[in-house]
Amino acid sequence: MATLIACLSTGKGTWGHVSRLIAQEDWERIFLVMNGFGKEKYTNDKPFEAVVIDNNKPADELARDIKSSLEGRINDTEVALNLVSGGGNEHMALLSAVLRLGLGVRLVVAGEERMEEL
Repeated sequence: MATLIACLSTGKGTWGHVSRLIAQEDWERIFLVMNGFGKEKYTNDKPFEAVVIDNNKPADELARDIKSSLEGRINDTEVALNLVSGGGNEHMALLSAVLRLGLGVRLVVAGEERMEEL
């Protein structure tokens, strides 16, 4: 089992992709980086922890916010990271936060039947 961190923001069909990815593995923990709308509307049968961000902030502020939200909550040395949903600003901030936490990353996507690592 591993920890999954996924951006859950905008993009047609991307919430479905993240939901399939969540279902395809037995994740130890799931962190979903989302805005307030996502926090209100997104549901999943598996438990997840929401990291709520204001995606109107610049990338450097978002990175600090995400890092402080995740700090001390991940015991692994690496995480599975999915950036299918959202935009470049959010992606840059999330990747920066994860790397600043000293974590390695495995980029993952939902496959036909199983998670696939890129």
